[in-house]
Amino acid sequence: MSFSDQFNAEREKVSDAPSRKKPMYPINTKLRHYLQQYGREVKLPVLYADLARITFSVPLLDKYGNDTHWEKVVYDMREWEFIRDGLLQIYAILKTEGNLAFSKHLDVARIDFCPFGNSHPFRIRIVNKFNDNYDHFYIKQADASRIYGLELEHLLSPNRITYFTFLDTMVEEHIPGIPGDMFIKNYLEQPHTNKIRLSKEFVKFNERCFLRLLGDMRSYNYVVDITPDIEDLQYRIRAIDFDQQSYESRKNLYLPQFFKENLPFVNTALEHLNKDSIEQYQTEERTMMAFRVADSRFRLMELFNIMCKDNISSPEKIEQLKTELAFYHDNKRFLKARTMGDIVKLNLKQTLHKNIRFVEKSRVRSVY
Repeated sequence: MSFSDQFNAEREKVSDAPSRKKPMYPINTKLRHYLQQYGREVKLPVLYADLARITFSVPLLDKYGNDTHWEKVVYDMREWEFIRDGLLQIYAILKTEGNLAFSKHLDVARIDFCPFGNSHPFRIRIVNKFNDNYDHFYIKQADASRIYGLELEHLLSPNRITYFTFLDTMVEEHIPGIPGDMFIKNYLEQPHTNKIRLSKEFVKFNERCFLRLLGDMRSYNYVVDITPDIEDLQYRIRAIDFDQQSYESRKNLYLPQFFKENLPFVNTALEHLNKDSIEQYQTEERTMMAFRVADSRFRLMELFNIMCKDNISSPEKIEQLKTELAFYHDNKRFLKARTMGDIVKLNLKQTLHKNIRFVEKSRVRSVY
């Protein structure tokens, strides 16, 4: 895929809107067994349904008085002690494998609710009573397609993900970073921003999303993590929303560079990188992903054995996506796909087969 040949919806004046409402897909028995096998299924003291018993809520505004699309929620006092104690236990599960020895220093400072997301998440703020330092985690409705997205992120990206499930509840760690839309508004044009390194990372992020078919990466669905480095800064773009893992029907919805909100990143990349550099960074990302496939091949195989038989999209969307990818890759094997899992697996094989062969050969050479 040539980065410079793919268009942006804003430039072409076409729609980039994903599906308005994605349904929640249940966790089937085989996926539940997979989660138990790899330590993702943990008995939780508080469930999503418990948090949903809200007494009232008020809009949460940022420091400039703007609506954040989150609501601060309040519970009946009879419910609050149960919820508070349970949330502190969940935080201990996330951070210290359930060790409650440090819980006496912690408290629940605030619970926020977002009515606009597919999973209608709750954001929990935990505060250290000694020094006022705070952290967040999220409780969401369990969704099979989101779990596949989190697992593929954990196995195929340079990032590691901590999350747990129990019945119809998911708990996810907070992924730190500057939301992409805020980065574009407040940081992109700052004189200290290294636009070349930022463009390199956006090209790699674009490649990662397309290879594993993670959709709807508009600017508010990922964050930019900035790390000081020798004489300059390094950037890592991380997805924070996995609801649209292989659900949509259009190929372009799996390309971050397609979305209107990301046009400033696209323009920056095309301004600072030539075609050879872009292809180099794409190849680098494919090679690293091939190494990750090789390292986690057995777990990945187990995941795809389940995903390829699961229902995580509609027949109409599957039919359109496999037709578009068959044309794009000039590979009729896509037309035989029956599920979104089949399409994701074949898309990875199609784009990584040369890189995987290189990785296998290099490992054989290293042995001798």
